[in-house]
Amino acid sequence: MPRLDDPDLMLSDVMKIWPQTIEVFLSHGMLCVGCLVNPFHTVTDACTEYNLDEEVFRAELQRAVDGQS
Repeated sequence: MPRLDDPDLMLSDVMKIWPQTIEVFLSHGMLCVGCLVNPFHTVTDACTEYNLDEEVFRAELQRAVDGQS
C-alpha cells in the first residue's frame, strides 16, 4: 500500500487512493484537481508551485485521511 508521506507519490495517486484529500487541495485554491500534469507532480512540487509550507500541508492531508477536520 502506498504511503501518504512517500515523497515520490504522484498527486494523481494521492487523490485516487485518498479522495478525501481533494478538499484540502481545493481549500488552498490549488488547481491540482483535474490538472493534466498531476500524474507527474508530487506534493513537494505542488507546495513549491503554490508557495505552501510542505510540512503543514502534509499534516492537513494526513488529517483528511484520518477523518479529522
